[in-house]
Amino acid sequence: MKYEFSAYGHPNITARHRTTIELTKDSELTKKGDCIIGVNAGFKIDKLKRFLGFRTIKIRILAGGASEEITASPNPDFSSDNELVIRKGEFRSERTFATNSDKASSDIKRALIEALRKGGLATISIEEITRFK
Repeated sequence: MKYEFSAYGHPNITARHRTTIELTKDSELTKKGDCIIGVNAGFKIDKLKRFLGFRTIKIRILAGGASEEITASPNPDFSSDNELVIRKGEFRSERTFATNSDKASSDIKRALIEALRKGGLATISIEEITRFK
């Protein structure tokens, strides 16, 4: 199973947060949002919820010819229709789409962050890796 959606970069993207990555449907971003890597995200919550029964997922972000792959574990309590947060740790909230991520925004390749900072279009794909037995 695979799901793709788009998000846009923004000049205020800094991607300095050491524990989280966030995509938001909001169109504006301040520099305080140092985990946000995409705005105007076009995800549909019902499509994302299809991944909540998997043990591990792969999230791929592509923009400006640069890409990054992230592995994480979906959070069965995810229910936000506005924000999608990926966390290195195990903290869960309704905004947390996935935990135990192998990357945070500060770990993302700087070439990808620069492409996003220029306002570029990003394609985000999510696919299953392993199911629960």
